[in-house]
Amino acid sequence: MTVWQLARSRQWLGWLGLTVLVAIVCCALGTWQFARRAEAQAEIAKVEANYDREPVPLSQELAAVDAWDEQQEWTPVIAEGEYLVEDEMLVRNRPRAGRVGFEVLTPLRLQDGSVFIVNRGWVPSAGLNAAAEVPAPPAGEVAVVARLKPSEPQIAGRTDPEGTNQIATIRLDGIADRLGGDVHTGAYGQVVAERPAPAETAELAARPVLDEGPHLSYALQWFVFATLAFIGYGYLLRQEWRRVNADDPDERMRAEARRRKAASRRPSDAESEDALLDAVGR
Repeated sequence: MTVWQLARSRQWLGWLGLTVLVAIVCCALGTWQFARRAEAQAEIAKVEANYDREPVPLSQELAAVDAWDEQQEWTPVIAEGEYLVEDEMLVRNRPRAGRVGFEVLTPLRLQDGSVFIVNRGWVPSAGLNAAAEVPAPPAGEVAVVARLKPSEPQIAGRTDPEGTNQIATIRLDGIADRLGGDVHTGAYGQVVAERPAPAETAELAARPVLDEGPHLSYALQWFVFATLAFIGYGYLLRQEWRRVNADDPDERMRAEARRRKAASRRPSDAESEDALLDAVGR
């Protein structure tokens, strides 16, 4: 029986199909890791392009309340208006440095009458479903420098607690429904500075870490696994072919040649004794 005849048998066609399936799964996972790396690189590019830019007026970046382009993320803007403290919201379950807390969202009524949501920072939890004391924002007219961030998606299974000022996520459409009126739903602002400065501030967000993660190495590993699947299939097929053809004269000659070659690579007894004596002598 030739190796190709063995490979075309029902059993080995089944093993080949399984090998192909494993390789497809590995390649799909490798491709997914490449896509994740591309996403991380795109996020890093936005931070590098926008984070340290000079602030521009909010109206220059967001011409309408629903305006948003993902390339605007992290762009610093200046918004002037008055904080609506009575409509302040706390975003629940926001971890930071191993602690759980709340992010403080305070609506800012702009000079044109529209409302822009400002994330004034993070405060720790003071117990079950309760925040520590929230620093008061500046009263009256205020100029806010903030970096633009997109609206967050709805999280399945998480709802806003009724009868409180707490919300589950920064979903701007939901916040607009809650507040009513002309609310910016394209983006909100992550505060950088306020003028006049408040007496006390919440903990501000740190600069994003520019790290694309291990996605490249993971992707390459998955493609290596796909290659190893075929190598393993070929090795097992060859071993099975040798077993099936063990009585074939030609195969017996090849097997004997392999044994002689392996034996020639092993040191003789005399060489082993000399090596042992040398080791003892040292």
